[in-house]
Amino acid sequence: MDPLQIQGAPSFYQCAPGVLEQLPSKISEQPFHHGLIIHGDASWQVAKKHVPSLPTPITYTKYHGECTEEEVERIHQVVQNNQVDYIIGVGGGKIMDIAKACGHSTNLPVILIPTLASNCAVWTPLSVFYDQQGNFVNYKIFPRSTLMVLLDPNVIIDSPISYLRAGIGDTIAKWYEADVLTRSLSEKPIALDISLHAARLCRDVLIDHGVEAIQSLQQSSVTTAFTKVVETIIMAGGMVGGYGDKYGRIAGAHSIHNGLTHVEETHDYLHGDKVAFGILVQLALEERQDEIKQLIPFYKEMKLPLSLYDLGIQKNQDKAIEITANAATQSNESIHLMNISQPDQVKQAIDEVEELIASTPTT
Repeated sequence: MDPLQIQGAPSFYQCAPGVLEQLPSKISEQPFHHGLIIHGDASWQVAKKHVPSLPTPITYTKYHGECTEEEVERIHQVVQNNQVDYIIGVGGGKIMDIAKACGHSTNLPVILIPTLASNCAVWTPLSVFYDQQGNFVNYKIFPRSTLMVLLDPNVIIDSPISYLRAGIGDTIAKWYEADVLTRSLSEKPIALDISLHAARLCRDVLIDHGVEAIQSLQQSSVTTAFTKVVETIIMAGGMVGGYGDKYGRIAGAHSIHNGLTHVEETHDYLHGDKVAFGILVQLALEERQDEIKQLIPFYKEMKLPLSLYDLGIQKNQDKAIEITANAATQSNESIHLMNISQPDQVKQAIDEVEELIASTPTT
């Protein structure tokens, strides 16, 4: 196997209630003069209650909805026009990705403050790019990791339940995708063992504590289970790819997600919801129907999507399957790492999932 390129973690990470109180002192330790905060409306309304006054002038810019090349270029111009020398991203995964991409394009350090636990974007040194319509385009890995990540559970507890649920779906995929990519390797370097251990944590912790974490969020109560699930999504999820490199990033489930983004009916559904369905399709491609059956009760309890209907595709399903299968098997897709290259293979797997779910008792 090729040597692994390890980018295991941000330069500094801390998770604790009230950790954002340290942000001014952390900034003062750096030779910073002018910051840029990239945010969304909802994310900033939640986070600003926890962020003290900062020791440098700050320029604010609201993101425009997608991580696109055009959006990164727009913010690049904001950086140059205001002589910014560090960037803070405040929000969910798309804002995290925009901030990292802007940090790369401007060669500036980045501080990330997540307001959602919907994926591991806050941890990973890469950004996923979409077009203006929300269709997946590609992802880029950057040579430099994030300077600082400050994770406050008191901020995440104010997030919508749908985002935590999607984060759980996205992060469980870490195990299934890393497993299929490494199962045939006769020898594994230590870094890959670390990656696979983190991937197992992603599956086991979230299945064991995911329901309790959702209940904690519903009750606005920062419990041990809630914090454990949030850190598993962000930290353990990020470590899978950080230590596993190409063996720990994405395989079939994310290719199915990418294919689904080309179906208009799914655009209102979150990344992790589509990845969760992608896990089932990947398992069908692996002919692991027994594993699908083991996941069904958990999916039902978590209200994760089990079918195309659950992703808003209620009509013209044959057309949606064809679009998904064709897009999921494009030449740049990670599904090829599973030796899956034909759209018909994906169509058959989706059909198998649909039939299996339809034949499973509802209780």
